[in-house]
Amino acid sequence: MQRLAGKKAVVTGGARGIGRGIAEGFAAEGADVAIMDVAPASAAGAVLKALTAHGRRGLYLEADVSNEESVNNAIGEVIREFGGVDVLVNNAGIVHEALVEDLDAKDWDRVLAVNLRGTFLCTRAVLPGMLKQGGGRIINIASQLGQIGGSTMAPYSASKAGVIGFTRALAREVSDRHVLVNAIAPGPVETAMLESESADWKRKKLADLPIGRFASVAEIVPTAVFLASDESTYYAGQTLGPNGGDVML
Repeated sequence: MQRLAGKKAVVTGGARGIGRGIAEGFAAEGADVAIMDVAPASAAGAVLKALTAHGRRGLYLEADVSNEESVNNAIGEVIREFGGVDVLVNNAGIVHEALVEDLDAKDWDRVLAVNLRGTFLCTRAVLPGMLKQGGGRIINIASQLGQIGGSTMAPYSASKAGVIGFTRALAREVSDRHVLVNAIAPGPVETAMLESESADWKRKKLADLPIGRFASVAEIVPTAVFLASDESTYYAGQTLGPNGGDVML
């Protein structure tokens, strides 16, 4: 039985990597899925084909999550096309690797603008509709580095710690109105983002992982499906950690 049958979902950063995996996983479970991504619409063909192969509607919107007008326009289009949003996955994110002593302020600002401001802007855009319709799910993709920090990863770690704090704060505001807000803090996942990291960083991080390997996207998707489904009705403000043992709570 499809766990997300009839749901309308938005996945930011859904053109590739974890976001694409989640978008396809949601469609396989019966949801219509809108993808927001900075990649041009010409790059949307493959992912839209994957969504519609499950018999669901797919929508692709070129949008910059750090830009308020861009976000509001994109979410407005989703609502016009789908009639509402039941699930939001704030997945769009970027990384910058540098020691703090060498870090340029513009790089710090850029990472926080996408990873943290973007999470806020997209959430604020869908929240009134979720509250009006009587409920919804917001799933924020954080990182285990937001829990333990990462050398040469200060802006990314700070932004993801902020995502976790935002998740908890918002959950306290809206859980009693049936909008459930939770986060996923994956460990390193085999994506283009991980490929962009230096060989030295990857070698050191791999040595930290008790499980001895990086994750595949397919190992993260089930957590998102769970949090979007009716199986997670008593989860609020939680950070679930498919991280290979890098963080043990």
